[in-house]
Amino acid sequence: MAVTLEQARRVGYTCLKALLRFAFMVANNLVAIPSYVLYLIALQPLRLLDSKSFWYIEGVLFKWLLAMVSSWGWWAGYTVVEWGDDVKAVSEDEAMVLVNHQATGDVCTLMMCLQDKGTVVRQMMWLMDHIFKYTNFGIVSLIHGDFFIRQGKAHREQQLLLLKEHLEKYYRSRERKWIVLFPEGGFLRKRRETSQEFAKKNNLPFLQHVTLPRTGATQVILKTLVAPQENGTAAGRDTVTKEYKSKGLQWVIDTTIAYPKGEPIDIQTWILGYRQPTVTHVHYR
Repeated sequence: MAVTLEQARRVGYTCLKALLRFAFMVANNLVAIPSYVLYLIALQPLRLLDSKSFWYIEGVLFKWLLAMVSSWGWWAGYTVVEWGDDVKAVSEDEAMVLVNHQATGDVCTLMMCLQDKGTVVRQMMWLMDHIFKYTNFGIVSLIHGDFFIRQGKAHREQQLLLLKEHLEKYYRSRERKWIVLFPEGGFLRKRRETSQEFAKKNNLPFLQHVTLPRTGATQVILKTLVAPQENGTAAGRDTVTKEYKSKGLQWVIDTTIAYPKGEPIDIQTWILGYRQPTVTHVHYR
């Protein structure tokens, strides 16, 4: 098929733009991520003297890194419209954020959404597949205290125990507020067929745009972080220090990401920007 001069120019421009964007992202990462790591190494004495101040500074640096990733999408014209409840109103409370999962770009979309949600973006804990540990952002997530979970039946019980230990060790000690997880356990395109087969066998709803959630990690989070109840109020072991104790997990935020025509944005598109400007809709409940 013959290609017109205009089409050739458009393809050439798209390729050149993608190449320049890629070079910029590489430079961005080579400067920002080592800077984050080196600053925190230099601040290790502060961590020993005043742990709270150390993690406050780490949170600010972490937020800046997330803003950097968000800017890549904004620069390419990938914007977000948010609907539903005002989740900023509960940004100072502990909450579990459940998000549907369609592509690697979901994380970038969330990073963009969370920038204006007060201090919560620097006080979040993310649950993600262990493969992300080996990406450029892996070292940042490790330092920040995110949890990398390994998929598969062979690892399930062990991973849930490790998650419980991780929450008990890091969630409150680092004053985390929101914990983000993708309960579907993987991308929609990979999970939809098996989810529908399972639904059919067990007389469950037949879902097309999401999959049936996997409840293991969700149950561990609820059991670990929700404050125990005693006579209708949260129980505390030490009433003297009651004012310093966490109220526990108070909210579950159901977050739905919807892409135009059901065509999700992956991380390659977010970085290279070869897709036309797109408005993604995010609904909170």
